[in-house]
Amino acid sequence: MKKHLLLLGLAVVIGLSGCGNNTTNEKNTDVNNEPKQEDMEMEMHHHSSSGEVPANLKVAENPTFEVGSEAIIETGHMKGMKGAVATIVGAYDTTAYAVSYTPVTGGERVENHKWVIQEEIEDADGKTLEPGAEVTLEADHMKGMKGALAEIDSAEKTTVYMIDFTPTTGGEEVTNHKWVTESELSAK
Repeated sequence: MKKHLLLLGLAVVIGLSGCGNNTTNEKNTDVNNEPKQEDMEMEMHHHSSSGEVPANLKVAENPTFEVGSEAIIETGHMKGMKGAVATIVGAYDTTAYAVSYTPVTGGERVENHKWVIQEEIEDADGKTLEPGAEVTLEADHMKGMKGALAEIDSAEKTTVYMIDFTPTTGGEEVTNHKWVTESELSAK
């Protein structure tokens, strides 16, 4: 009997010891204890990529920012991006699209994601797509993006840049970030 009580007491102590375990893995939440939209997008965004580009993507002949040069990032696609110094890794002439889609992995719809390029849209060929067009994404910039059905929000013929940068918030260098447009960079 004493043996059973001892085992029961030990089981209760072990069980209760896990109840008060409060780790620091908490996410930034809103008043409803839901993750904030920008935090979810930051978490889903691939910070670095392999640097591979679509085979049919045209290298820019005369980009404003040459490969190897530096520029200031004037946009905040992800946390710590705005104001960071970018090193230009690649410059390409294409059409850049802002798109809205629901990730194939589930979750909330991503609105006005910037940017997916012409060559990352299934069957886009050479024609510029109009706002409202439904497309299938081949881009894999964010978790659940590849294969997602998306709606074109806007289109812009421009030079897009692949960049490396260190976030202004600290942390590891982001390499081969896809994409920023020419208007999202300024001279250093």
